[in-house]
Amino acid sequence: MTEKEKMIHGLPYDPLDKELIAGRLKARKLVREIAEIPMDKERQRRHLFKELFGKTEGRFYIENPFICDYGYNIHWGENAYANFGCIILDAAPVHIGKNVMMAPGVKILTATHPLEYQARNSGIESAKPIHIGDNVWIGGGVIINPGVTIGNNAVIGSGSVVVKDIPKNVVAAGNPCKIIRSIENQA
Repeated sequence: MTEKEKMIHGLPYDPLDKELIAGRLKARKLVREIAEIPMDKERQRRHLFKELFGKTEGRFYIENPFICDYGYNIHWGENAYANFGCIILDAAPVHIGKNVMMAPGVKILTATHPLEYQARNSGIESAKPIHIGDNVWIGGGVIINPGVTIGNNAVIGSGSVVVKDIPKNVVAAGNPCKIIRSIENQA
């Protein structure tokens, strides 16, 4: 099994593997090219995002600056939007649903490290996938930690640190992020 396969499957992997370094460099090149395209040339920008991401659906919009590790692990849903300063560390798959709205400064972080310092100092790391459902609104400065799932129609309050799964149809906020109340289905 290659280091890339280990990484994607959540097994410990060596991030200094040549294939992984090449993947990060390719992503940085594409992100830089996207940043240099004027914002009114959305078709060009979207074309490069489609090259960067593992999967995209329909129309979507991402403000500059945008940063990611690999890009190929990002699955971006139709009509999903990321405001300024979105960072996605996509060592594991990141699934962003349809109609997701992300305010400025959202961080989606799949990478994790061993708790024991000897193992951590070896440089080996692992990653856990993140799933964001459809119609989710994520407030400014939210940090979403490895392995988290956010259910459909949820709202995550600004500044929250999401360390555990959030069910569908709730408002959640805080550090750590906790459910504040449910959202009544109005359809």
